[in-house]
Amino acid sequence: MPDQTGTTLPLAGGPEFDRIRAIMNALGPRAEGLGGDVRFIPAGAGLIALSTDVSVEGVHFQRAWLGAEEIGWRATAGALSDLAAAGAQCIGVLVALTTPAREPESTFVSLMRGVDAVTASVGGLVLGGDLSRGDALSVAVTVVGRTARPISRRGARAGDGLWVTGELGGARAALAAWTAGRTPDPAARRRFALPVPRLTEGRWLVEHGATAMMDLSDGLGADDGHLAAASRPAGSVEQHPAPRHPPPRAG
Repeated sequence: MPDQTGTTLPLAGGPEFDRIRAIMNALGPRAEGLGGDVRFIPAGAGLIALSTDVSVEGVHFQRAWLGAEEIGWRATAGALSDLAAAGAQCIGVLVALTTPAREPESTFVSLMRGVDAVTASVGGLVLGGDLSRGDALSVAVTVVGRTARPISRRGARAGDGLWVTGELGGARAALAAWTAGRTPDPAARRRFALPVPRLTEGRWLVEHGATAMMDLSDGLGADDGHLAAASRPAGSVEQHPAPRHPPPRAG
């Protein structure tokens, strides 16, 4: 999606961005502005911020790891984090939910409780959505927000400070434990299952001079490269110790 200027963001390398480039080539001139996470639409004195994200069973989560309410929370928190990285407030969310044909009603009711809980935590409402049937559980979340001064990945410059919010590595630690056949420690599991969308921190950073932001979905090292590709700053990153989730205890 476009940045606040309406111009197309330069993309980093990798299969996902290669697919986005292919779509942009297919759309031709109508693809102008694509490349970012959030679309800004003028509305009165401010702008409406829109973004969408999808979580698919077997790709983004396993049912053996999470309960239905946690699946709803996690999927929605990921989409809300795009609003946080845009410095936006949340108006609400729309959810397109696909479930297997024999799925009990209790699954999608519990899942939507998770959606509502995390949306309420940032001051938003569940605005609507759609229900369908499919081979696997899938949650597509569209978030709607508003902002007076939008921000995107574009805008970083050589010499800027690189800030992160929260401790890094907790969700990764939980994922590593599950894939190794172990039970993750409770703190790491919570970081994976119930991530916190940091909209308050995003607005604070914008108010205090941030010029470019994005949510961390691929890890600090990879997403720093995506930020650099969008902003094209000269120079390199001088790394300092980042806040990290404590390593798991040997047991």
